[in-house]
Amino acid sequence: MTAPDRRGTRNSKTRQTLLDVTERLMIDEGYAVVGVRRVAREAGVAPALVLYYFPTLDDLFLAVLRRRTDQEAERRSRIKPSAYPLTVLWEMNSHPGTALLAEFMALANHSEAFRAELTAHAERYRHVLLDSFNRMIAEGDLDIGDAPPMAIVVLTTAIARVLVNERDLGLTTGHDETMAFVESLLRRFDGPPDSRTGTKQPEDGAVRP
Repeated sequence: MTAPDRRGTRNSKTRQTLLDVTERLMIDEGYAVVGVRRVAREAGVAPALVLYYFPTLDDLFLAVLRRRTDQEAERRSRIKPSAYPLTVLWEMNSHPGTALLAEFMALANHSEAFRAELTAHAERYRHVLLDSFNRMIAEGDLDIGDAPPMAIVVLTTAIARVLVNERDLGLTTGHDETMAFVESLLRRFDGPPDSRTGTKQPEDGAVRP
């Protein structure tokens, strides 16, 4: 059973609905449109109920981030047992879920508390990936030559997100060439595409700062 806190349980249906509405508004219209009255109206509840669960907008945005962080903790564990770790890492960062990350980044520019938590999450995430890669290298399950493992983590994540963001803008110049180069690297380290079937992750909007 989930222990109750001062503002209800973390998994209460109403609380989850408010987070769902906030997340949808952030993705569809941007974080700037999120307000107590707007969230209440979209969720079909009284504004006072929103304030019961989230006394400030910072509390609401941080709750959205923390829920995504909890979900991500499970997803990133898939890299550890995978026979195709680089392919999984690439695909985890190559879907439209990064639209929410873009809003998180924009919000971080205007909220010190949010920026601190987002940065801390990103640091933890990178070090978890690094530890996983180093373990696989030590056990002989991954060979990246003399490439620094952290550089692989950063470059793979950054390139995937840049391509997603540019595609959302309608900019695709150079994407085919970049994808061909990425595929050549994945082929080199993880094997040919037909041996990597079934590795693609669901496009569920996961956020990986």
